[in-house]
Amino acid sequence: MADLNKKDERGFVRALIDDFIIPQRVKVLLVIYDIVVVSLAYFFALLVRFDFSIGSIDRGYLVAWAIFLPYNAFISVVAIWYFRLYNCVMKYVGTIEMLRGMAAAGVVGLVHTFLITVFVKRMPITYYVLGTMFWYILVIWARLMFRFMETMGLRKIQSTTDAKHVMIIGGGDAGNMILRELVTSSHIKEKPVCIIDDDRDKWMKYVGDVQVVGGRDEILANVEKFGIKKIYIAMPSASKQDIRDIITICSETKCEIKTLPAMYKIADGSIEIKDMKDVGVEDLLGRDQVQVNMDEIYDMISGKNVLITGGGGSIGSEIALQVSRHNPKTLIILDIYENNAYAIQQKIKMENPNCNLVVLIGSVRDSRRLDDVFRKYRPDIVYHAAAHKHVPLMEDSPCEAIKNNVIGTYKTAYAAMTYGVKRFVLISTDKAVNPTNVMGASKRLCELVIQTFDKMIKQGRESEIPQLCTHYEAGNTKLYHLENEIKTEFVAVRFGNVLGSNGSVIPLFKEQIHKGGPVTVTHPDIIRYFMTIPEAASLVLQAGCYAKGGEIFILDMGEPVKIVDLARNLIKLSGFEPDVDIKIEYVGLRPGEKLYEEKLMDEEGLTRTPNKLIHIAKPIYISEDRFLSDLADLMVVAYQDTDAIRVMVSDMVDTFRPSNVIPGDLIKQYRTEVNCILGK
Repeated sequence: MADLNKKDERGFVRALIDDFIIPQRVKVLLVIYDIVVVSLAYFFALLVRFDFSIGSIDRGYLVAWAIFLPYNAFISVVAIWYFRLYNCVMKYVGTIEMLRGMAAAGVVGLVHTFLITVFVKRMPITYYVLGTMFWYILVIWARLMFRFMETMGLRKIQSTTDAKHVMIIGGGDAGNMILRELVTSSHIKEKPVCIIDDDRDKWMKYVGDVQVVGGRDEILANVEKFGIKKIYIAMPSASKQDIRDIITICSETKCEIKTLPAMYKIADGSIEIKDMKDVGVEDLLGRDQVQVNMDEIYDMISGKNVLITGGGGSIGSEIALQVSRHNPKTLIILDIYENNAYAIQQKIKMENPNCNLVVLIGSVRDSRRLDDVFRKYRPDIVYHAAAHKHVPLMEDSPCEAIKNNVIGTYKTAYAAMTYGVKRFVLISTDKAVNPTNVMGASKRLCELVIQTFDKMIKQGRESEIPQLCTHYEAGNTKLYHLENEIKTEFVAVRFGNVLGSNGSVIPLFKEQIHKGGPVTVTHPDIIRYFMTIPEAASLVLQAGCYAKGGEIFILDMGEPVKIVDLARNLIKLSGFEPDVDIKIEYVGLRPGEKLYEEKLMDEEGLTRTPNKLIHIAKPIYISEDRFLSDLADLMVVAYQDTDAIRVMVSDMVDTFRPSNVIPGDLIKQYRTEVNCILGK
């Protein structure tokens, strides 16, 4: 323990010397140097004016220079201090410091000219001009020398130690900033040895003393030639397609790969090594950055009460986070799982502490809880993200899918209509299109629920929409009209798989790779549409701005991705070779799973919105009265927890084609059971 204390004490002393004593000593030396420079600069100006002959200098000029010397020193030190040339980090001295030095020289030159001329003696024009010029050169030269010596010392260290060889891809501003930090930083034991850039005009030229060796076709050859261990992709303005192609090439190597996530930082010139991130699977999607109209979203949300059901889930929490950035009057998060709700509560408090946040625990199945929430907080906008989404699990528990997804959506929509919510946005899925599983069919029923609500409200028939209740909930909530006519707009937003969401295949693959494999893929030809969580959430918010009621918004998910390709790329990004280091095994399609997802049913068509990534599907005609009657029966059967629910779902969703075909005799048995439950 004593040795440990001594070690800590030595560490404190070392830090004190490095962080305080040495910098202060450097400042003192710089002040002394600047005072001397001031004297020499204007004296050199006189020497140049009189052809470097001291004897030829007019005695009056020498006397004036000597008299004004202490004042000039004071003015100079103050100007240098004011323009922060004593507080700059010497090893990073560059353009900004040179511009500050120029401004300081201008101030010193003007003040010097005025004071010495008025109070001492008029000097030759060349004295004023050359003196200011020499002053600037000598002041800046000292600071550049510190950087030069620091850089030369680091290069010597890099050349004599086992510094990791680094390749930088991108010879522009971002690449130059990364290169500069690698060269000037003493704590980064990495040595840039080559640069890759597709701009032919840069080939065989140098950035600093590092050569641009060619375009992306030269990556593999130069990795081998220079013994590259790490690759920095510094191309924040490149298209996602270009980034994907380059990452694909880099993944053929055994190198560690880093890339830049933030394009905006170029504007401040503040890109640093710490801004680089590990390459993720989302970088391989090849999608350009999703653009949304932030003004429209702000206008829709600002000053409004916004409720997010399932606000602790993958999509719900990201929507909550983005809503919190748009100045809502109150942000209400409702979730049944307290751990998720707590996690997003803490995240929002940390990022947006001024957001008026309310986090509630409750179920969308509970009409009384919903009534309490809506009556107390009067939301203006509802994002309904609460749902069971895991396909295989819902195949084994079909009644739970109906209770939570369909009936939960109905009850939330009913409460929204009852309490005058202006806009209700359902989060749906592409699995609702021609579903082959109970989960997808349940989400299709959710879409039909919100379209039914919207259509009947527009027809002035809202009083005909029944309240679906279970157990002893009936009678606790009564539909009533507010001061104005009910005009709630109900819409749905449909999109595909979300990278990193709960139940996503990516975490499973990562865990399997971490354990050494095998990585399990259901089928070699299975494909899916993918989108990142922030992309999906921002497009959901944007789609809500376009709502007029009854629409199903379809998000453009880009090109479909083969799951096996995703697995191979993830293995490569982890530094392994597929089928050599980590095996890929095909385990067969799971219950309810199909090879590809669809965005539209055959009867639907698309219309455009102002955002090219958001389209609108035309509503399909259904009989609202028949649908509502069947839905009431569906709820009753669901709460009997029987597999007979499957035949009712098939009857209500015409496009439902279950992957597990029910035998004819079992269908007959199910129908008999349903009729018995309903008393028919």
